[in-house]
Amino acid sequence: IVISASHNPYNDNGIKFFSDDGRKLLDDVELAIEAELEKPMETVGSSRLGRAQRVPDAASRYIEFCKTTIPTGANFEGLTMVVDCAHGAAYHLAPHIFKELGARVIPIGSEPNGLNINENCGATEPGELQRHVLESEADVGVALDGDADRVIMVDHKGEIVDGDELLFIIARERKRNQDLKGAVVGTLMSNLGLEHAVRNLGLEFERTKVGDRYILELLTERGWTLGGETSGHILCLDLNTTGDGLISSLQVLYAIASSENSLHTLKQGMHKYPQELINVRNVGDVDVPGLKSVQECVQVVEAELADTGRVLLRASGTEPLVRVMVEGENASQVERLAKQLASVVEEAIAAGPH
Repeated sequence: IVISASHNPYNDNGIKFFSDDGRKLLDDVELAIEAELEKPMETVGSSRLGRAQRVPDAASRYIEFCKTTIPTGANFEGLTMVVDCAHGAAYHLAPHIFKELGARVIPIGSEPNGLNINENCGATEPGELQRHVLESEADVGVALDGDADRVIMVDHKGEIVDGDELLFIIARERKRNQDLKGAVVGTLMSNLGLEHAVRNLGLEFERTKVGDRYILELLTERGWTLGGETSGHILCLDLNTTGDGLISSLQVLYAIASSENSLHTLKQGMHKYPQELINVRNVGDVDVPGLKSVQECVQVVEAELADTGRVLLRASGTEPLVRVMVEGENASQVERLAKQLASVVEEAIAAGPH
């Protein structure tokens, strides 16, 4: 059981459960637990309560486990890195892991006080990491989020390297070592450049709905091992049962060390397509993708993009809005078409269901 704000502010602290095999709970199990919470509270005698068991060497066990996810003898000697722990779960362990592998580590975001988790730091706000990388002339920066399941990196030029680019680097390294099983899995929001870059490697690329649980479901169902989201939530199922930002970052750092190339050079193998995302609010119960005027506009936009881009309309799972996303090779064209489609969506919503 983990108490964490994940990648959110401290006031969003919640409880995350994992099963006894280290995986997130299935939907039906979560619903069953929620149903129990709605029932009146019952108590039992102390003799019938469970027992907590302390694992005094848990930290050292985990450090050693992380080190086993890269080949024996590999090290990061000569590498200077800034590590942003987001004042979260990895604040104590992350710097030790990288130091033990030979890197010179400059930790930031490593002083949690219970209220500052993810505050102006971490994977969701990498501005401070970028500044520290440039000021310290570091080779690379690593930003985790509060519960350390996401990772975003920064190259020596201070440029952000997101989850799509990191997934590509890991996939290419896996292919080079011939230890990638099956296709690489992204989501509907993964950049089109990732799909093209992966296919150019001679690998297959599949998409799921947005959410790491859907990536995990497809990977598990097909017996594949690698997938991830743009946010930096990457799954390496040949190494772990769930997303782990430290393990993901180690795979990228190993690719840097083994290739003797910078992160900036490694990311050049993938060309990110310009992407414009517009949130249209006050959707209510309207089935936006099903509206005739919206469908006609989507067809017009797709026809103009041809095979150089794509369109996505996606209702938010947590807010009353629909996300309008257009992606393509030409930034000005992408921006224009996204605004055009968003305008039609707004008009259609105002007109009501028809």
